[in-house]
Amino acid sequence: MKICIFWHRRDLRIHDNAGLAAALASGLPVVPLFIYDKEILNHLPDKADARLTYIFDEVEKLAQETEAAGGTFLARYGQPLAVLEALVKEFEVAAVHTNEDYEPYAAERDTAVAKLLEKHGVDFYLYKDQVIFAKDEIMTKSGTVPKVFGAYLKTYTARLTDEMLLPYGSTGDFNKENLHPIAPERAGKRPTLESMGFERREQYFPPDKLPADSLVRNYHNTRNTPANEHGTTRESLSLRFGTLSVRQVMQQAKALNQKLLAEIIWRDFFMMLLWHYPNTATESYDPKMRHLSYRNNEDEFRAWCEGRTGYPLVDAGMRELNKTGYLPNRVRMTVAGFLVKHLFIDWRWGEKYFADKLLDYEMANNVGNWQWMAGTGAISAPWFRVYSPDSQLEKVDPEMKYVKRWVPEVGTSKYPAPIVEHKFARERSVEAIRAARIAAS
Repeated sequence: MKICIFWHRRDLRIHDNAGLAAALASGLPVVPLFIYDKEILNHLPDKADARLTYIFDEVEKLAQETEAAGGTFLARYGQPLAVLEALVKEFEVAAVHTNEDYEPYAAERDTAVAKLLEKHGVDFYLYKDQVIFAKDEIMTKSGTVPKVFGAYLKTYTARLTDEMLLPYGSTGDFNKENLHPIAPERAGKRPTLESMGFERREQYFPPDKLPADSLVRNYHNTRNTPANEHGTTRESLSLRFGTLSVRQVMQQAKALNQKLLAEIIWRDFFMMLLWHYPNTATESYDPKMRHLSYRNNEDEFRAWCEGRTGYPLVDAGMRELNKTGYLPNRVRMTVAGFLVKHLFIDWRWGEKYFADKLLDYEMANNVGNWQWMAGTGAISAPWFRVYSPDSQLEKVDPEMKYVKRWVPEVGTSKYPAPIVEHKFARERSVEAIRAARIAAS
């Protein structure tokens, strides 16, 4: 019997799944698949990685739901090309359906997958699922890539309709009539963390459900109060791995809080930019900023990583990140700005550290925001803007509740003096950037 495979990637859910809905409606019995990609897992910083633990548990949930619905869920560990080639040789695969991914590695992988499947006579279908507008769906009036978020946001919200946020009907069609059961001996055992050479890392993960309406309504008032553990939606992890759909999240935000809606639209914006400019994953967008002579002091970088800079808000943020894999938005801006301007360390060092530590790490958002803070991006803060970490502390944590939670020794002799003086650091970085820009002109 000919089958079609639905390849789960950044969409670890059955509900409201564009690609899965299309596969289930194709008329062919569906076999869901997840590939533990060696190309990605080989770059994990630790054998006990919390994100992999999260992914593994979500994949196992999908497998259980698939079996309960009368189908078989396949999971494989390896290189995607090798895994897919083995599957199309073992089974009568007519098509592979999956959802788009806009990161540089994913784009290269999918191009190679398409060629491989074409060679075997297998159709390959990609669907837009993790964003509302992608690639070149929103351009400027002159047909160029938008680089001003305000104009992008205006066009986006004008074009956004309630119909675009309606869920796909993947849940209702996920049943034995549309799924294909495979005998256990042919399906094989699903990999375990241990069989792949990894270990569990127990850590708190926000629930895979929409936040309370009351929180969303008040989001604009609480989003910059890091001491309030319930001040933000904490949806970023679910969006990163697709345990919630962006349509669910946007539908709630559109109805209840325009500030939250705008924050989610930033995600589409940065994905669009990364798709158009994949080189910016590792290179500054602005040519004048590509050859800065950063200081890159390793001892100071280590102090930043460990939360020992002598600036309370910076240190609290880095300690929370190291302990929990999470960092509130305003604190992310503060610690990033401190690294690239006060310590004048290459933004790529910070981006890599966040990539290793953040549970919700998403390349487009991370690269986009780091380049914004460094003044090197397609959209960026003015390169001469240097935020004072002390002023930020007064604004977002005046009673130091957040700081004292993570830096209990602050105010005592055990807490270090500031690693650098703000005025001196500001002038040093601004003058270095100004000189580099003049030299590049």
